[in-house]
Amino acid sequence: MDKFELQKLRDLPIEGVAERLGLQVRMHKCLCPFHDDHHASLTFSMRRNTFRCFACGASGGTIDLVMRRLNLGFKEACRWLGGAELVNGSGLMVNGGDLIHHTSSILPHTSFDASRYERFFERPWLSTEARKFLSDERRIDQRVVRWCRLTSWQDKHGIPWLQIPYYNRERQLVGIQNRNLSKENRAPRFRFPQGSECGIYNLPVLNRLAKGEPLYITEGCSDCWAMLSSGHKAIAIPSATLLKPKDVEQLSTLSSQLSTPFHMFPDQDEPGERLFLQLRQLLPNLEHHQLPPGCKDYSDYYRLMVHD
Repeated sequence: MDKFELQKLRDLPIEGVAERLGLQVRMHKCLCPFHDDHHASLTFSMRRNTFRCFACGASGGTIDLVMRRLNLGFKEACRWLGGAELVNGSGLMVNGGDLIHHTSSILPHTSFDASRYERFFERPWLSTEARKFLSDERRIDQRVVRWCRLTSWQDKHGIPWLQIPYYNRERQLVGIQNRNLSKENRAPRFRFPQGSECGIYNLPVLNRLAKGEPLYITEGCSDCWAMLSSGHKAIAIPSATLLKPKDVEQLSTLSSQLSTPFHMFPDQDEPGERLFLQLRQLLPNLEHHQLPPGCKDYSDYYRLMVHD
């Protein structure tokens, strides 16, 4: 496992990891499982994405928490995190290029309360940092920003966040990804509200596909915005490659009923190529496109095309 993949595991929401391990988190605290605790002495830092017990001294990040809670070694804890249903509650996981069924026996999936967040996306608002990130840095078309209903907010520590809604095909809010826009490393890169289902991004676009029209698959939201800004219909599938059975069924149905050709520009790294090979097991007609030299991902390629 390379540094890129390890960082993704460390960036998983620490409280989400704790809940999948069976801990009952309330107000960023819970009973410490590492000693006989009766007063919720284990605390979680959202800014650092870490845990610490002020009674027994246990502390660390996501991988450390899994190692201590399940009595696993480092590699085994990473494998557990890679297959845990932390974000999208998947019943399928990809492991070593093979699809296998995975069911967590630790804790039922926490439901996502969409009613708490829907109003934020009714009238999206972009802060100066969000506008700079989307327009100046990423060159994203404003029509794409409106279609995706991107909005922003600032936490009590003054850290600006881009709020990215995930919708199912019926435009029902099922999850949220918060992206840290701060240039300082004062908080995790991403945060997810409890129960967020962040599997396939931009599912509503499937309703606009005509028969035989190509659909592009990207690795992350930023690449998806770039692909949409290029005039292509696109979805994003996280590099963790966790897919729900119903998501797999939707993609397979497109292939069989609409004769949808699938295309992908994999990131220029090992995880990107591995994701392509894994997805090709599900979508045999997925076509590989090579990015030009110097472009790590499609966002880089898009900015190069816009600049030229």
